[in-house]
Amino acid sequence: MFKKRLFMMMVLTICLVNLQAQTYPPKDTPQLEFALQLRVHIDQAYSVGDTPHGKRLVIPITGGTFEGPSIKGTILNGGADYQLGSADGSRTELEAIYCIRTDDGVNIHVRNRGIIYNGKDANGQPTFYFKAAPQFEAPADSRYAWLNNALFVCQPEWTKSFNGIVLNVWKVK
Repeated sequence: MFKKRLFMMMVLTICLVNLQAQTYPPKDTPQLEFALQLRVHIDQAYSVGDTPHGKRLVIPITGGTFEGPSIKGTILNGGADYQLGSADGSRTELEAIYCIRTDDGVNIHVRNRGIIYNGKDANGQPTFYFKAAPQFEAPADSRYAWLNNALFVCQPEWTKSFNGIVLNVWKVK
C-alpha cells in the first residue's frame, strides 16, 4: 500500500511540475514545409439543390498535374469536390475526393476537406477565407509512404493562365 501511495505522489508531482513549466502562448510554433502544388482541372459544376444539410454543389475533377520537391505526376479523372453551402451563402464546407498517380506509377488517394468563408471583420470590411486539409493515402511500401504520416494544409491560388484551381500544399512539421 505504501509503494502504491508513493508512486501516486510521484506521478502527481511530475504532473504539477509539468503544468508549471508550460508557457502561454506556447514557444514552439509548428513549422510548414512546402510539399506540392496541385493544378486541378475541373468540369462544369452542378447542383443537387437544397438538401436538409444545405445547398449541395458538385464540381467534377477531370485531371491535372502535381509537383513538389519529392513527388510529381497527374491527377486522375473521376473525382469530385462536394460542396455544402450554408443557407445565407456565407460559408461553404468542401470535401474533394480524388486520386493522383505519380510519374513512376504509384496511385495515391486524396481526401481534401476545407472551409470557404465570406464574412466581415471587426470593422465590417469583407473577408475571404479558404483553407483545407488534404489527407493522403499512399501504399505503405512505397517511397510516398511519408504522405500517410503527416498533417497537411493547403490554400488555393488563382491565375488567369490556368482554367481550374491551383492548390499549394504544406506539410506541418
